[in-house]
Amino acid sequence: MAYRYDDQNVFARILRGEIPCKKVRESTHALAFHDIAPQAPVHVLVIPKGPYVTYDHFALEASEDEIVDFTRMVGEICAMTEVQPGMGGGGYRMVANSGEAAIQDVPHLHVHILGGRLLGRMLRDPGT
Repeated sequence: MAYRYDDQNVFARILRGEIPCKKVRESTHALAFHDIAPQAPVHVLVIPKGPYVTYDHFALEASEDEIVDFTRMVGEICAMTEVQPGMGGGGYRMVANSGEAAIQDVPHLHVHILGGRLLGRMLRDPGT
């Protein structure tokens, strides 16, 4: 199935400067900013600047430069926010919701980096 990118989604509008964001860091191919409704003390979104809908779309169609830059941005945000468990931080969760079943709210690839507190289990058995 081919992905159709909606260039009017909120993240596309942020990238064009039509909507402000609380920027954490920006690179050639990625932007990181604070979530407007944080779910943890650290809650930063990282988005590619290219028109990708989901992570699989990005992984299959982005250039190597885009993939490397985006991935390094995730690492830099973890370092900046001091959540890296290997560097004394308490750890973090990285979430990328993709598609309707995962309740993806914005049709532009974005990863949530959450940390700064105990986050609990991510998924529970639906029978409990």
